[in-house]
Amino acid sequence: MLAECGTYWAALWRSRNELDGVTEHLIHRDCVPVLFRTRRQTREFIQKEYGYIRTRKDLRQEPFGWRVPRAVKVCVTIAEKEE
Repeated sequence: MLAECGTYWAALWRSRNELDGVTEHLIHRDCVPVLFRTRRQTREFIQKEYGYIRTRKDLRQEPFGWRVPRAVKVCVTIAEKEE
């Protein structure tokens, strides 16, 4: 059984450095992606939790290469596991 659950917004973590190259993943808590209903809610979360990266040049340069996360639209689909 496959059910379309809907479209949500999430924060996409981004970093770029020589050791790991480009890294991108959805920000998660307790192994579950943090999802929002609106882009505005996502951007507010990013500003509150990760806005400091914008002013920290040391974190944006090597060896870290962090970037401020970006709000992205995600489509969530729920599928029942077959046993």
